[in-house]
Amino acid sequence: MNMAKKVIIMGGAGRDFHNFNVYFKDNPHYEVVAFTAAPQIPGVEGRFYPTELAGKLYPTGIPIYFETELASLIRRHTVELVAFSYSDVPYSEVMHQASIAMAEDADFIMLGAKSTMLKSAKPVIAVCAVRTGCGKSQTTRKICEILMARGKRVVVVRHPMAYGDLGKQVVQRFSSYDDFARHRCSIEEREEYEHLVDLGILVFAGVDYQKILQEAEREADIIIWDGGNNDIPFFLPDIHIVLFDPHRPGHELLYYPGETNMLMADIAIINKVNTAVPEQIEQVRHNIELHAPQAQIILADSKITVSEEGLIKNKRVLVVEDGPTLTHGGMSYGAGMIAAEMYGAAEIVDPRPYSVGTLRETYEKYPHIGPLLPAMGYSPAQIADLEKTINSVACDLVLLATPIRLDRLLSINRPLLQVSYDYSDHGQPDLESILLSFLAGLIT
Repeated sequence: MNMAKKVIIMGGAGRDFHNFNVYFKDNPHYEVVAFTAAPQIPGVEGRFYPTELAGKLYPTGIPIYFETELASLIRRHTVELVAFSYSDVPYSEVMHQASIAMAEDADFIMLGAKSTMLKSAKPVIAVCAVRTGCGKSQTTRKICEILMARGKRVVVVRHPMAYGDLGKQVVQRFSSYDDFARHRCSIEEREEYEHLVDLGILVFAGVDYQKILQEAEREADIIIWDGGNNDIPFFLPDIHIVLFDPHRPGHELLYYPGETNMLMADIAIINKVNTAVPEQIEQVRHNIELHAPQAQIILADSKITVSEEGLIKNKRVLVVEDGPTLTHGGMSYGAGMIAAEMYGAAEIVDPRPYSVGTLRETYEKYPHIGPLLPAMGYSPAQIADLEKTINSVACDLVLLATPIRLDRLLSINRPLLQVSYDYSDHGQPDLESILLSFLAGLIT
């Protein structure tokens, strides 16, 4: 490898590892000297991409550093190429990182679909988005229900969230709650897997998506790629479905690689129509029609339900929202805030004065969050900080607007209500009829 081009892969414990596996691994023309991790990834210090995953060219593995060390790492290792490999990043930030690399005499690349998508022997439906928090998960569940009602064996493969012991996360198979415990899933992972497992749907995730694809193909008639953030699929889709959020109109043109998803879309779903204003919806529709005229547009509602909504009225409420949607998704409200306002809460209690440890750091990094509590749970320390913060807030009621029941993982000493949200068609055309028309010829 003495003549190999030295490379740093910038990532977030997901796309970066996949790009290494399919493009750089076992390639004698490149020497990957380091990964760098995005700010939201916990436990970076001393972490390695292990030898058993890195391959024969890396007998000691590949070290992982903080992204802030990029310039010094380029100088230290005389790096010639920086590969940007994570998602839901504003274009200004992408070019900021590119400028750092180029100022240090390194080239800067972003690997595209041809270099990174794996071809399956089974039909693949990809569910992606233009931003984090558009409603991919509820749409994935709806698609699974449509296909299962027609007798199809559906397997969901989830975008990676590889924050633990990478050597033990090569291929992860989830069919029961015992599997969540065995694989030591974070809150973020459970949020994506639990609803699917509750429906009897098999879920795969992990680190090596070539091996994952082989395992999934053995058990599936149809594979659903359930994307993360606004990343493009790891598998080449036969049908590419992309979610849009009219609460963030115009973001489909401003974030990497969400715009790529829009341009590739077969079906474009404008979600949350029931809580957005018409002008926002029309702006998103205009951008789709202008830039992705081939896409079939569907309008959808994110239907919010609370089991006992009458208990919210006149209460001082702590709202706990989905963590990633508030942090790198950039939202300042979610389903919990909408439910609190819809059902007459007297006050949204600000949790920031009560926040501890890693949650206090989260508020410092993402000041736009405001008086909401992001359900951060990438690590045991974050989960402990979340529990302590919830139990310290002086409120009458906790509204849990996360995709899972946090009270199953945390000991909460306050009255609580769960806020749920599900996919619902907003008139015609509906998802089922459009999906089945695209599937004609792919399945019998």
